[in-house]
Amino acid sequence: MIAAASLALIALTVAAAGCGSATSSGLDLVEIPGGTFVTGDAEGEPDEAPRQVTVEPFRLMRTEVTNRMFAAFVNSTGHRTDAEQSGVGNVWDGKWRRVSGADWRQPFGPGSSIADRENHPVVQVSAGDADAFCRFYDLRLPTEKEWEFAARGTDGRRYPWGDDAPQDSAGRRANFGTVQCCAPSAADGYETTAPVERFPDGASPFGVLDMAGNVWEWTASEFPGRPGFVALRGGGWGNNPYCLRVSYRHANPPDIGLDMVGFRCAADGATAWTGLTQWRRRSPPAPSP
Repeated sequence: MIAAASLALIALTVAAAGCGSATSSGLDLVEIPGGTFVTGDAEGEPDEAPRQVTVEPFRLMRTEVTNRMFAAFVNSTGHRTDAEQSGVGNVWDGKWRRVSGADWRQPFGPGSSIADRENHPVVQVSAGDADAFCRFYDLRLPTEKEWEFAARGTDGRRYPWGDDAPQDSAGRRANFGTVQCCAPSAADGYETTAPVERFPDGASPFGVLDMAGNVWEWTASEFPGRPGFVALRGGGWGNNPYCLRVSYRHANPPDIGLDMVGFRCAADGATAWTGLTQWRRRSPPAPSP
């Protein structure tokens, strides 16, 4: 665990005192013009049935929220995550395990640390924790359709960068796991999370980074057919390329932390769903990747 003095130093580099703002705290949001596009994938899962949707203009963070950013928020607010309050986080090592003491400071359990991961995405944060962070900076979580539009634009691409695989002769475009589902891989130099902005060739049409791989991202949308579950997008460091497709969907209860799930914030556009906190403090079964 990082010492309190170290966390304070991290927080000072982002700076926020009292009620924060995205501008004063250095959160980089990209302008997304909005538009009409076809969401889903006809060759994907049943819940990816293509349909035409429209999104209003909005803004989205260029990167996932990092440990450095989250430390600043905690320093300013005293926020304690759901994993910290329950004493349990979820850790992936080929299967999900509930691990006592796993939280955002010890993302893979006791003995792990974020001391050298200040620019990695924060994990072991619930949808409620993510919602609290975004609200502190007068932001919100993106809806599912906003997230997918920012990831693919209007041309129907399978990945943020196009239709090519995440790794080919042109190089590597994302941090992901083994090609055969589903295990961590250090082939890109990172067995688990990678620093944000590490894979610029994986940028979306709007210049948004890490929307495929690294960590799954909470959205503001409840998952259809699974009451109380929140939709996640993007795939993570332990997933195969199929799960990195921009249309792939997953869902988890909103009050748990996992070492492969993070988030980014949005602003403007459609109103975010605000029912995140009513399901806090439950003890659901460990989710699948």
